[in-house]
Amino acid sequence: MEKDFVLIYQTTVHYQAEIAREVLTDNEINCVVLNQQDSAIPSLGEVEVYVHQNDQEQALNLLKNLIN
Repeated sequence: MEKDFVLIYQTTVHYQAEIAREVLTDNEINCVVLNQQDSAIPSLGEVEVYVHQNDQEQALNLLKNLIN
């Protein structure tokens, strides 16, 4: 994981993480999507979205509707 990146979103549904990534990149926030799901049993594990700590507050504001 990149230095100074923080977890802002996690889900078991891969497409929701991709939606989060699109929202963030459309707003010029760099992010990393890390797929922790098991390849044989995708229901095990989560997909996580990380942003740099300097972008955390803005990213959470952008994703508040997706998170809730």
